[in-house]
Amino acid sequence: MSKISDSELSAVLGSAAKKGCALRFAVLGAGNGGLAMAGHLGVMGFPVRLYNRTDEKLAAVRWHGGIKVEGAVRGFGPVELATSDAAVAVEGADVIMVATPSTAHRSLAALVAPALRDGQVIVLNPGRTGGALEFRAALLDAGLAARPVIAEAQTFIYASRALSRHEAKIFQIKRGLALAALPSFRTPEVLAVLEPAFPEFKAGGSVLATSMENIGAVFHPALTILNAGWIEGTRGAFDYYLDGITPSVALVLERVDAERLAVARSLGVRSLSAVEWLYLSYGASGANLREAIKATAAYRGIRAPATVDHRYVNEDVPMSLVPMASIGAMLGVPTPSIDLVIDLASAMRGVDFRAIGRTVERLGIAGMSVKDIHLLVTEAGL
Repeated sequence: MSKISDSELSAVLGSAAKKGCALRFAVLGAGNGGLAMAGHLGVMGFPVRLYNRTDEKLAAVRWHGGIKVEGAVRGFGPVELATSDAAVAVEGADVIMVATPSTAHRSLAALVAPALRDGQVIVLNPGRTGGALEFRAALLDAGLAARPVIAEAQTFIYASRALSRHEAKIFQIKRGLALAALPSFRTPEVLAVLEPAFPEFKAGGSVLATSMENIGAVFHPALTILNAGWIEGTRGAFDYYLDGITPSVALVLERVDAERLAVARSLGVRSLSAVEWLYLSYGASGANLREAIKATAAYRGIRAPATVDHRYVNEDVPMSLVPMASIGAMLGVPTPSIDLVIDLASAMRGVDFRAIGRTVERLGIAGMSVKDIHLLVTEAGL
């Protein structure tokens, strides 16, 4: 069966953009982020379905008929269906918001591939590094017949926490959040579809730009690993950023950041440094990374994780640092500090993060030139 044409796909997206509050959402993942997102969508009046791999976690949402939300958003958000069947969850949805950890993206793509239809918008919240590319490759590996459009956000739209299995608190909704579609010429069409629910999204340059501006890759893994003794000795009883980033630790983070920027440049992408990101995102000041972090009021009181068995290592190393190192190796960009963090994390956790992480092979770009990669992200899509 032949796939629909570009013009037919544009027509489907244009029709979805006109639906307003009739726009149908599926939220995949019922953790801190997914519960908040599904609840917020329900509060706003959008029909929403919620998927979670573990069915037990959905029992309270079914019992109450939705999710109670407090904080920056207040109210009760009805959920029309809570299911552990991903294919059922995405059926009939105009927009599929993926709010699972990025380690689940590949397996989730295989689960939903047979159920997808033309013109559905899939948003990875966020993609981490290479999320949209990996999701695309996984859909193609699964024999995808339809033409959905994949997009990824640079970071998660909410600062939120689950208060129970049917309650969530949204501390903040982030504004001006970069989002890019694959291919990038679809970004305006995707933003038009999302605008009734999420006007906070803005156009990112491409999925290369949203991927390489992954600031969590700089802040989380190295900081956790270099503070492992303190974390394990105190169960995280210290301020993660303000106490954990000492002058020596800050120097390592700056090296990781410099290598991230070098890989981005090799791809022809201009990315903000971690210091520039702090200036723009939080109005911080300071001559270097440590000074800027110390001047960031939002970091005060954020405690360290209680263990190194945490997403800052288990997710951010294979899904953020490994792809940066893999792309760097393919394009001849040395990443010694990133490589060191990956090796230390693998030793500490007893896991070969390179073996399970996103490599250029899993991203579907192995052996490609920079020109070919740009053609893929700007024009190819599915």
